[in-house]
This record gives sequence, structure tokens and C-alpha cells, in this order.
Amino acid sequence: MTTTPTVDQLCNVYVKIREKKREMVKKYEEEIALYDGKLDALAGAMKDMLVAAGATSMKTDHGTVYSQVKTRYYPMDWSVFKTWIVQNDAVDLLEKRVAQTNVKQWLEENPTNPPPGLQAESELSVTVRKN
Repeated sequence: MTTTPTVDQLCNVYVKIREKKREMVKKYEEEIALYDGKLDALAGAMKDMLVAAGATSMKTDHGTVYSQVKTRYYPMDWSVFKTWIVQNDAVDLLEKRVAQTNVKQWLEENPTNPPPGLQAESELSVTVRKN
């Protein structure tokens, strides 16, 4: 005859597994950081070689090394940037996602005026805190 485990027993196992997972993730992240550092150093050395040779790519027996310019854009002043976006009808310069906390607050404060086309998806989840 098997007995159904209690919530306390399940919670105990859950906490132990979660802690083991955290330990494993921490160890993994530390090991990966070592490799990332080595890769960064190698990439830096190859970039220096490309620049010194005046080349944008070099083919070798083990692979092709090439350089490319990556540009990242970000506003220095969000207030000014948002005003400009509205004035220039340039909403397409923004990513398509909503600020979850702000939408929740809006809906709480304006229950009769939800944004059109907004869909909500709720899911019951369980959280375990260690005592």
C-alpha cells in the first residue's frame, strides 16, 4: 500500500532539487565564463590581425575569420525620444511588446477602458519559499 506524500514532503523535495539546480547553474556559469574569456581574447587577437592586415576577412585551413560592424541604438533620454516618436508618428521604431507591469496597472486603474486588441493569458503557478 502506497501513501500519498504530504505537501510538506513534496515541498522538502522541491527545495532540495531547486538548491541542487542552483548549485549546478552556478558551477556551469563559472565554467562558461572561463571559456567566454578565452574566446573574447582570441577574437580580440584575430580582430587586431585583420586590422593590421587591412582586411575584413581571412580564410584559413580551420575556418574563415571576418569582421563586421554591429550597431546598437538606444535613447539617451527616453522622455525626449518618446516625444519625438509621437511627433513623427514613428512607432515602428519601437519593439512590439507591452510593459507587463504598466499594462496591469492601467487595467486596474481603467477597468472600463482596456486597450483595443489586448489579450490576456493567466496561468496558476506554484511558488515555494524555503523556511
